[in-house]
Amino acid sequence: MGLFEKKTCDVCGEKIRLLGSRKLEDGNLCKTCEGKLSPWFTGRRKATVEDIRAQLRDREANRERLGAFTPTRTLGEGNRLLLDDEKGEFVVCINGHDLSDNPDVLNLSQVTDCQVDVERSRTEETTRDSEGKTVSYDPPRFTYSYRFLLTIALDHPWFDEIRFQVNRHTVKIQTGMPIETPGLIFSSLIKRYTPDVPDTDHSPEYQAAQALAEEMRRALLRLDVREAQAAPAPEDVISPVACPDCTAVSLPDENGCCPYCGRKLV
Repeated sequence: MGLFEKKTCDVCGEKIRLLGSRKLEDGNLCKTCEGKLSPWFTGRRKATVEDIRAQLRDREANRERLGAFTPTRTLGEGNRLLLDDEKGEFVVCINGHDLSDNPDVLNLSQVTDCQVDVERSRTEETTRDSEGKTVSYDPPRFTYSYRFLLTIALDHPWFDEIRFQVNRHTVKIQTGMPIETPGLIFSSLIKRYTPDVPDTDHSPEYQAAQALAEEMRRALLRLDVREAQAAPAPEDVISPVACPDCTAVSLPDENGCCPYCGRKLV
């Protein structure tokens, strides 16, 4: 067989265009069939032809499940987590995709773990001196970038993990930046700068991304439901009462009587 000889897709039987073949463990796959697979599927090279056929059958059945999927909550903007709390199902739509793109309908019972990771990077900001050379600021200035990533571990036949960025836009915090103090006498003589350690506690964007990631994690692990189920039932609250005999206002004793004169209160 020649190096550039056209191959046939062992799944659908169609001819594969030049350089369009995708290798399976026991055959070849075309781009069209590959595009129908779950976006979370990463085990193609170790998958057999029958594995792919089985997944494609399941992907067609997934379209029917989507028809009955009614989200009660949507969390996020760019990458979104859609939950059907009544049925205990969820869908992850990434990169602006929606339900028409056939995202996997998953059950919350399939979630085995869920973790939030914060990916941080740092870039030094520079300027140019009088000779045009690139130099550092004094004090140094840095831009810290933060990406909140949610990793969902799953018990699923085609993939065991979903990982996506929670915050639509990367959070950026700058350090070493000059702070202007308008209206302050001799402000030009007072040099103040933002802290050299990024202040995440006072960054609204950082706090919002962190809160969203935690809300997603709690929803997927059903922590709010579990906590509500585990909470003890509220006990009857007994309020102080006024005794009609001695007029004392107090809680009844263990016998339901006024602790001062013994009059039956309850």
